[in-house]
Amino acid sequence: MARDLFKPFSVYGFGIRVDVPVAHREVTYPWQTVFLGQTTDATTWEHIVRTAHGPVSVIVYGDRDKPALLTYPDLALNHMSCFQGLFFCPEAASLLLHNYCIYHISPPGHELGAAAISPDVPVPSADDLADQIIEVLNYFRLGSVMCMGVTAGAYILALFAIKYRERVRGLILVSPLCKSASWTEWLYNKVMSSLLYFYGMSGLLKEILLHRYFSKEVRGSAEIPESDIVQACRRLLDERQSINVLRFLQAIDGRPDITEGLKRLKCRTLIFVGENSPFHSEALHMMAKLNRRYSALVEVQGCGSMVTEEQPPAMLIPMEYFLVGYGLYRPCQLSDSPRSPLSPSCIAPELLSPQSMGLKLKPIKTRLSPHGKSVHR
Repeated sequence: MARDLFKPFSVYGFGIRVDVPVAHREVTYPWQTVFLGQTTDATTWEHIVRTAHGPVSVIVYGDRDKPALLTYPDLALNHMSCFQGLFFCPEAASLLLHNYCIYHISPPGHELGAAAISPDVPVPSADDLADQIIEVLNYFRLGSVMCMGVTAGAYILALFAIKYRERVRGLILVSPLCKSASWTEWLYNKVMSSLLYFYGMSGLLKEILLHRYFSKEVRGSAEIPESDIVQACRRLLDERQSINVLRFLQAIDGRPDITEGLKRLKCRTLIFVGENSPFHSEALHMMAKLNRRYSALVEVQGCGSMVTEEQPPAMLIPMEYFLVGYGLYRPCQLSDSPRSPLSPSCIAPELLSPQSMGLKLKPIKTRLSPHGKSVHR
């Protein structure tokens, strides 16, 4: 059974380029020279792709001849505030950029420097946001892609995979949603909607969002200051247009339950969930509904929802073994590093068992040791 998880899938047919106007500009970010631990020749471009449901910003980084990895962030975030921690991790950057060209998709109006969306523009549904992704794939002439999303973004990508199964090779989902909003989430969403509508990105709203993203350990307390990643996220939230965040919140709040659709997925799925995430039970429910032959769950101890920022090293070993099933590896010059997941001292014994083929098909609890390595139980 475990072997089926790592049996490579075939690449499905490529889409047709659609004739839609696109604006693009070259953009430079601080992390452009951090990938792979060295300066690269790749150029970062921001494309504004006009879709049937409005424009969508796509940041493209890397060699476009390589397979595509799409990312989609959580509510009120973009790639800078949701995936930067993962790509600042040299081993993760080497693994992903050695094998993929990265396409960071932002929810409408969540890109850097976005203007407020006019109230006259209809609010997209979750289905509309998933349909935007197929238009992005068609524009860039992408075939089947790997997808990585966090919470609300994970839901959009899972919905996309259900609707367009032939266009998704695999899913890496972080603290994902799959059911309709619970009563508790509905109440939180109504509070956030009211705050956004009447007060904008207020201090109280930011506290609610930070509680959604991070564990108590990094949010701090009266005695312990909040961590650098929380402070950075707080600053980035100040840049969001409240009306744009409200529109994405309304789309996610009205999302349909996709549980039945999950049973039809055939692409391999790797789920990470923080032990302290408000959506922990949702991820467990999702895992229970997926085909066990093609899915695995990693539970990260002492972590909130946004594992990509709070504990990105905990993602390294599972991602590496997950991608081995696609014939993808890290560049050999980094594989001998003591911090490498391929270093024997970093591999838990159970990951080497014949049954697991490198990734157990049951929850793996991981946490960070004081020395920055992943500890497995």
